[in-house]
Amino acid sequence: MTRRELLYSAALAAQGKPGRAFVRVSRADQRYFELSDGSPFIPIGNNICWERYLTEEKAVLAKMEGRYRALAANGGNFTRLWLSSPFYDLEPGRPGDFNAGSARHLEQLLAIARRHGIRVKLCLEHFRSMDYAPPAFPGSVSMSRAEFGTGKGGPFADMTHYFTSQEGKEAFLRKLDFYAQRWKDEPAIFGWELWNEINAVRGKGWIEWTTTMLPELKRRFPNHLAMQSLGSFDREGAREYYRGISTAAGNEVAQIHRYLDLGAQLDVCKGPMDVLAADAVRELQSYQPGRPVVLSEVGAVEPRHAGPWKLYERDARGTLLHDLLFAPFFCGAAGPGQAWHWDHYVEKHNLWWHFGRFAEAIKGIDPRSERFEASFSEQDSLRLYTLRGRKNTLLWVRDAQSDWRTEIAEGRPAAPRRATRLSWSEAGGVRIYDPWRNVWSRGEARRGTLGLAEFQRSVVIRAGRQA
Repeated sequence: MTRRELLYSAALAAQGKPGRAFVRVSRADQRYFELSDGSPFIPIGNNICWERYLTEEKAVLAKMEGRYRALAANGGNFTRLWLSSPFYDLEPGRPGDFNAGSARHLEQLLAIARRHGIRVKLCLEHFRSMDYAPPAFPGSVSMSRAEFGTGKGGPFADMTHYFTSQEGKEAFLRKLDFYAQRWKDEPAIFGWELWNEINAVRGKGWIEWTTTMLPELKRRFPNHLAMQSLGSFDREGAREYYRGISTAAGNEVAQIHRYLDLGAQLDVCKGPMDVLAADAVRELQSYQPGRPVVLSEVGAVEPRHAGPWKLYERDARGTLLHDLLFAPFFCGAAGPGQAWHWDHYVEKHNLWWHFGRFAEAIKGIDPRSERFEASFSEQDSLRLYTLRGRKNTLLWVRDAQSDWRTEIAEGRPAAPRRATRLSWSEAGGVRIYDPWRNVWSRGEARRGTLGLAEFQRSVVIRAGRQA
């Protein structure tokens, strides 16, 4: 093992986690992940892509360490970082003029990740044009790279030129080579993402560019996962792009972005968060079953992505966060949903405890050996998301009588669901987990039914050998 691997293994061992570093697609069940030592790996965490308001090195790193510490203390083991955000930007000027300070910042950030047992997905680029554009709202980042364009003395006329020219491809490959020389054996890296929401760029050629760059990425980082991302699936027209990119050769993880957005074309993006998230996962599963699917960006925005959702202010209990975590995994995704708005929402309300409740609900479960089959049903105004495995059956039960519209928009607290009984045919013992109170209890199954005591919003049911 390299020195980095040894350090990372020591950090993981201190947290009671497996010591081997690299994450790969599981060889036992390719819908899930595992570590290179054969241990299961379920990525639990959220996007923490940059620090919005601080710029001084010590302050930024201290802020990021505080977030990683809070995530790890609540069962988290994963996050995402934008390498093209200002603090980590390797090319703040001309292509190929690599900034030593930005490289140092990444090394420091990865050291923090090793200390806390966090694996980081690194997104390489995000810009959409070469005409200068300021950030869309305070705390955001600019979506342009004016210094790359001919208007500022750079080599590229526009995004199409960058994607289709040999010069543009070579510029990107030089950057990959820089990163590979330093971090191809870094165990704190989950994988590399070519571009954030590449279909939002103002130019052509990005589809062919993606299919060219995915194998180049994997060739340089054989120990890390390679992937691509597209913008929020909020309209019918996104389906063509998603089908093509998520099934592209060399794209190891099928990722989808989706937001609660009242300006979206699809009605599902305006409804309950669990339904929105579950539909996104099923969409990608329908393209190519048998590969890992991750809801890799999810949250709530003002209409047509005009900024963070104003009603986050009212969601101090984290109802949306709970739903976006649980629904994807219980639909057969490789992990829980990965929230955006790490500071406007998660950090603001100190909602890190939700990651711990998800981790507690699935503790001891190895999805690879279970060979889960996902299903969905409804009973008595309850939505039942079921994973039926070889040894265990898991159900996430969501009360359909409350959602963000009633509880957050209208300000009506979620009413307790009175004791009820579900139709039940599972064998083995039964335990019921209330993630809102962090309490386990024994379930009583008799005469083809299972009793549920009073609960609020949702509960998790585990039946089988590990119940």
